[in-house]
Amino acid sequence: MAKSAKTRIPRKARQVAALPWRLAAEGGLEFLLVTSRTSKHWLLPKGWPIPGKSGLEAALQEAFEEAGIRAKGPDTPIGRYAFIKVLHDATELPCTMAVYGVGNVEELNAWPEKDQRERRWFAQAEAVAIAFDFNLSLFLAAVGYDKKRKRLRVEEKQAVKQAA
Repeated sequence: MAKSAKTRIPRKARQVAALPWRLAAEGGLEFLLVTSRTSKHWLLPKGWPIPGKSGLEAALQEAFEEAGIRAKGPDTPIGRYAFIKVLHDATELPCTMAVYGVGNVEELNAWPEKDQRERRWFAQAEAVAIAFDFNLSLFLAAVGYDKKRKRLRVEEKQAVKQAA
């Protein structure tokens, strides 16, 4: 496919992801992950930024399409991690993922990619172990819950390591 100005992807790209979360009955965190369409690897609902939408709005759109959820979250990402995106033509593209912690999750019975993906809640340790991308696993391990603000946070030392 010829690349036009509209389809050109920068050499170092960025994507947005939603991290749906809830507090477990025993007090720990649980995360909602989805499978990729073809390989069935577990990951976050994610995608490219959408023109005219904020990062959070784009992440929430992906969460609806891929995981069949509606949720709410702050406009700023809780953190970022680096990964290698493999494009359809097998080209590898270095990317940075901006992750938005979203709570108050409403699970829908029908959504656009329901027949192509699986969604499932995992305890934090389980999500860390099952996540396909190593840097995503490190990111999930660094996530904590801020009781005062009632939202997610990422441990600073861990976030610095991930950004490097």
